[in-house]
Amino acid sequence: MPLNCGIVGLPNVGKSTIFNALTSAKAQAANYPFCTIDPNTGVVTVPDDRLTRIAELIHPKSLVPTTMEFIDIAGLVAGASKGEGLGNQFLGHIRATDAIAHVVRCFDDPEVVHVAGAINPLHDIDIINTELLLADLDTVEKRHSKAEKAAKSNDPKVKAEVAVLQKLLAALNAGKPARTVELTPEEKPIARDLFLLTSKPQLYVANVDEAGLSNGNAYTAAVEQRASEGGSQVVRICGALESEIAQLEPAERDEFLSSMGLEEPGLNRLIHAAYRLLDLITYFTAGVQEVRAWTIRRGTKAPGAAGVIHSDFEKGFIKADAYASDDLFALGSEQAVKEKGLLRSEGKEYVVKDGDILFFKFNV
Repeated sequence: MPLNCGIVGLPNVGKSTIFNALTSAKAQAANYPFCTIDPNTGVVTVPDDRLTRIAELIHPKSLVPTTMEFIDIAGLVAGASKGEGLGNQFLGHIRATDAIAHVVRCFDDPEVVHVAGAINPLHDIDIINTELLLADLDTVEKRHSKAEKAAKSNDPKVKAEVAVLQKLLAALNAGKPARTVELTPEEKPIARDLFLLTSKPQLYVANVDEAGLSNGNAYTAAVEQRASEGGSQVVRICGALESEIAQLEPAERDEFLSSMGLEEPGLNRLIHAAYRLLDLITYFTAGVQEVRAWTIRRGTKAPGAAGVIHSDFEKGFIKADAYASDDLFALGSEQAVKEKGLLRSEGKEYVVKDGDILFFKFNV
């Protein structure tokens, strides 16, 4: 399954414009609220030049990058958790996502209507975060009511669930997102099964005009301050500019980005920010048949990394032959890596590193 990210925001902040540009999908974008009436999903490849460099040295028959999925839902408005607008109908589509990208309008343009009548990013952020929190509060209250009744049976599992729900209720009623609640390792799976929106890591996408792209503006400064307070991240993207970039051929794209003083398009910056937010890394499998990238969480041990490929690999894990992609780049061939003694045989306790090239051995 690819890493997936739900896109939220007020109507008319540029969500669908950015989604279209980033995924080359055909979601409708228009200058009026609620133009997205069905959840739009787009899958994009994760940019990583190491994959291409490995392929140039291994010469595989195929090259498979890892992917990221974006899910764009209708704009949320104040009262969405109680049925206002259309966005509330689609909150369920992002409950299972790994993270939330919160698009915030950070540009002035009298031609583009703002639903609140004025540009105020922090006010916009508060509206969306409040609606996500209220939706979670409704979920937890309903579950708590059922669990309390079931707890009369003195079932230890139910009692444990009630304890977790009470922690979550206390936080949500205090206006704090579920991700701020401290849970024990035993309690975390209980909370995870609730698929709470405010339990997900959230990053902000500041939709700016071209002038605000490089150095930001007063709006982005406010968003960045808010993000830092919550341990989040901000990516500045110019939706209008990304729409132009998406139409260009790769060579033209590089030239265009260079002329704008940018090293990479907004999609790359957004994906890299999501990886940092979720603490993800990439490892590779490489052979003459295929060179492929795989995404795992930092700290994952070798059997868990093997399980990303197939559950049987994890169950029957024996060992992993491993070497660093940097060593391959420096020495020029896998044979040279072996001759230098840099190919290692790692067991079940090995913690996979970013950029590792692995070959798993397992029992079926």
